[in-house]
Formats: sequence, structure tokens, C-alpha cells
Amino acid sequence: MATYKESVGTAVTNFAGNKPVVLEGELWYDSSNYVWKYQYINTSTAAWASGGSLNTGRSQMGASGVQNAAIASGGHEGTTLTSANTELYNGSSWTEVNNLNTGRRILAQAGAIDSALSFGGGPPNTGATESWNGSNWTEVNDLNSGRNFLAGTGTQTAALAIGGPSTTADTEYWNGTNWTEVNNLNTGRQISGQGAGIQTSSLVAGGNPPTTGKTETFNGTNWTEVNDMNSARGHLGVTGASNTSALAFGGEDPSTQVAKTESYNGSNWTETADMATARHYLGAAGTQTAGLAVGGDPYLTSAEEFTSAGLPISSWATSGNMNQVRGGNDNAGSGTVTATLTFAGNIPPHTAKTESYNGSNWTEVNDLNSARRSGAGAGTQTAALMFGGTPAPVAATTESWNGTNWTEVNDLNQGRRDLAGFGTNTSALGFGGYNPSPAYALTELWNGTNWTEVNDLGRPTGFLDLQGAGADSTAGLAFGGNPDYQAFTETWNGTNWTEVNDLNVGRYASAGSGTSTDALNSGGYSGPNAMPSGEYVALTEYWNGTNWSSKAEMNTARRQMGSSGTATAGVVVAGGVTSPGPVANTEEFTFKKTVVKTLD
Repeated sequence: MATYKESVGTAVTNFAGNKPVVLEGELWYDSSNYVWKYQYINTSTAAWASGGSLNTGRSQMGASGVQNAAIASGGHEGTTLTSANTELYNGSSWTEVNNLNTGRRILAQAGAIDSALSFGGGPPNTGATESWNGSNWTEVNDLNSGRNFLAGTGTQTAALAIGGPSTTADTEYWNGTNWTEVNNLNTGRQISGQGAGIQTSSLVAGGNPPTTGKTETFNGTNWTEVNDMNSARGHLGVTGASNTSALAFGGEDPSTQVAKTESYNGSNWTETADMATARHYLGAAGTQTAGLAVGGDPYLTSAEEFTSAGLPISSWATSGNMNQVRGGNDNAGSGTVTATLTFAGNIPPHTAKTESYNGSNWTEVNDLNSARRSGAGAGTQTAALMFGGTPAPVAATTESWNGTNWTEVNDLNQGRRDLAGFGTNTSALGFGGYNPSPAYALTELWNGTNWTEVNDLGRPTGFLDLQGAGADSTAGLAFGGNPDYQAFTETWNGTNWTEVNDLNVGRYASAGSGTSTDALNSGGYSGPNAMPSGEYVALTEYWNGTNWSSKAEMNTARRQMGSSGTATAGVVVAGGVTSPGPVANTEEFTFKKTVVKTLD
């Protein structure tokens, strides 16, 4: 029996679909689909977070391995219809290695990062099979039936090739030397995604045409139909250790790409946390509790990692104080919620002091070579970059941190203060700032050795006291800033800035963290064009790749603080200026996901 709550005396707004910005608990009417919708807290503990990006964007590749040790090969790279490209993933970044001998797409793969098997694909349909030894691919015996749109499970020496074009039900068994035909699927289909399990205990789900949610398990001899997925779809990713433990994600239903994720417990499929990016023709690796989704159409480079441990409730908690009170953007930060570095700042007047955070306490480590404030930072606790700032009256100085010491490296082309940055100590972006007038739109790219001027921010005057978020120099986000206490947001794709949806509250000197699709903006100073106006704020907003939404506020309203971490796995905000003055205290943020649902 359906349940409902009565809405009395409340004005309800009509929207043709979902609201662009939704607050927790908000109710509205979807006039296009004639349904009521609301947003609720996702109590599932599961979550997706951003992973490292491929060097070459592509779809229709083969992938195998585990979440932090995967291999992806072949695929479709835009003008390159049948790629031979192979990349390895170490849990944070992808590295290009030796190619397949035969380029192809819509292929299957099985195995591990150091011992994999790649087979099938096209066009034209092929049975070509190659074995990976950790360094090179070697051609071995072909499939009996050449085909694309197939799935693969197992290991380098014990694999299954399953399904194929149209309604192909063929299944073949690899013994390390040869392929042998075994019993077919009950429902033939083109799968173009991975299966779950090993040779004697496998599972496949979904497929087309037509789009289906059908699931079958293999016991080493026969296929058995089990309960369908909740969402029928094709060209999805499936991962898992056996036929009783699987994860299915992405795909299309039938023509729209989806981010839906479902978990299989041996009996039933259960919907769990969606991916940040809807994608089909993706690569998949991992298990039911630690999955990896990579690439997809149209030629995506991005990857996402799934964990069943998930995201805790969104809230701010006070943690250990820094040894030095400091304010300013004024102090910069880099790292994660449990391993952070903060440096420079206004003590006053300015400082070279650097402190390291272990998740509980701050420890003073070796100072910068040049004392300053109002610069920008990028990187991690053990490999950071500091650039720009003041005095001098503005600095172009850049320093690199190796986990122990700071070393002066090549300067920015344009000295400035109150700029923003994101990335690593070998791949970073610096943008905006002040020198001394007007506010700059200038953007510079750091390649580990030199700074190069690239395309400016979209706003012609640029900004100072803005913020950024991004994992490296190829994809990031710029938001907020002064003059006029801006709410502007722009995304960086490695070449250009593009204006996207603004913050809900314009402000400057806030704290930013995360990636181009998963970011957090907290605190700052709100201006005359915003509400509240002319105040230090504790406001926190979350960016999901499309829109900003409100989240739990900080315990202490502040501006000009250092920040680090990711939006969904925690962020540290240290120091800053409050209405009484600079502070040393630290706050940590943990996250909860909200989900839009239709009332039953």
C-alpha cells in the first residue's frame, strides 16, 4: 500500500522535470511527467567519488582488474575507430603502456593488471585474442566465433567469452591455451560490458536489443536465469567477484545514458548510489563493494570509484588547532582530510611557516623560502606547490614541496596576489588575482618545470579572492571572487574556460576543494549583491557537475582560510579571519548525498 503525507497550506511550484536547485526536504510538481517529487537524504552508505582520468578519452574499451589496479585496452577514440591503446590504473592515475597488437573496439577483457586477456571486438568482427604479461601483449589462439558486443569474465588462464552481436548467445571457455564452446546463454544479447565473477561462477546482466534487465548466472556448466535488474539497460558495466556478488552501473535505457547503479546479493538487485556522470560504453573493473567506472561515450577521460563504505552525514566538526594563528588566503592548503599541508598566511604581517595535519593534530615543518600571504596552493601533503602572493608588492615566486623541504622553482609569468589554483605539484593551474590593478583573468599552466600562459577566464576583468577545485590541470572549476562578490562559476577542460551555473550566494575569499564535477565551497565574505550581505559567512555549497546546492554550515563563519580534501570524502578548513580576527582552529566536513525521488 502506498504511503503519503498531506501537504496543507503550502504553495507548491510546478517544474517541467526536476528543479535546477533543490533543498533537502523540498517538494515540487513535475508538470511534464505529472508526478510529485521530493528530495530526501540517501541513507545508503554507498557512494561514487572521482578517480584519475585516462590520458586518452574513449568508449567501447575492455577493462579488468580491481578498483585500484586496473587495465583498460582498445576502444573508440573519436576519429580513431579501433584503438589499440592500453593504460594501467594505480588507484590515482592512468599510465600509457604498450598497445594491443590489433586495434579494436567493443571487445571483452578478463584478468588483472599484470596478467590479462583481451578478446573479440571489431569492426569487422574478430576472434582475435591477446594475452598481457604485465609489459606486452602477445597474440594467442582466436575465439571459435569472431564477434563484438561481448562480455568477459575470469582470469588470464581461465576466462569466459559471453554473448555478442544482436541475439548471440554463444559462450566459450578459455583454458589458458584454447577456446572451447560450452552451453549458451538462455537469452542471447549484445552486452558490450564486463561480467562478474570467475570462469566457474559468473554473472551477466542487461544488454540489448531490445534493452533488457535480464540476469543470468553460470555454474561452470549451465546458465540459469535469475531475478532481473530493476532498470533495464544496455551497454553498461558489471563487476564482481562471483555470481552471487555483483555491481551494475551506467548504460542506456534504451537511448538515454544513465548513472544508475545496482548491487546484487545472490538473489536480488538493489538500487544504490548513482554515478556522478551518466555514461554508456564504459570500462568496468572491481568488485561489488569497490568498483571502477572509466571512460564512456562520447570519448570520456573521467573515471569514478565506488565504495560501499560510503559517505557519512554532512556536517562540520571542530578538530585540532594550528600552532600559529593565521588568516588570509592568506594561508593556502593542499592534501586530504587526514593528510593536509597549510602554508604562508598573515600572522601578521606574513609568514613562511608550514604545518602538516594528520587528521587530529598540526605539526610545524620546514618553512617556505619566501614569507608571504595571499598566494595559491596545489597538490598533496607530500608533494605541493605554492605560487604567487604578496609582498613585493606582488610575487611571482613558485616553490615546490617534496614532503620535507620547499625548493624555489621557475616563477609565474605574471606576479600577482589573491589568485586561485588547483592541481598537483607537476600539473597545476593558476588563475585570477591582482597586480595591483585590475583583477586578472589571466590563467597559467604549470607542467612541473615552467608556467605557460593559456586561455583566460571567461569574465573579461577577471577576479581576485576567487577559489578553485580540480585534481590536475586538465579539468577544474573556478568560482566566486571579488569585485562585486561574484557567484560566477567556470569549468576548465584543459584548454578553455566555460561559464556554467552560478553559486547560490555570491562571495569571495571562501574555501574550495574537490574536482570539476564534485566540489565544495565554504565560508567567505558575502557582498551587496547577495543575501546575507556584507557578512562573514559559514555557508557551504556543493557542486555536482551541473548545479550548486546548500549543505551544512561551518561552525565558525570565516573567510581567507586554507582548505584541502575532496567534496565527498572530507575537507579541512584551517584558520582564516572571523569577525573578531584571525583564528587557528580547524573544521572537517563529512558528506551526505541527497536523492530526488518520485512520491509513490
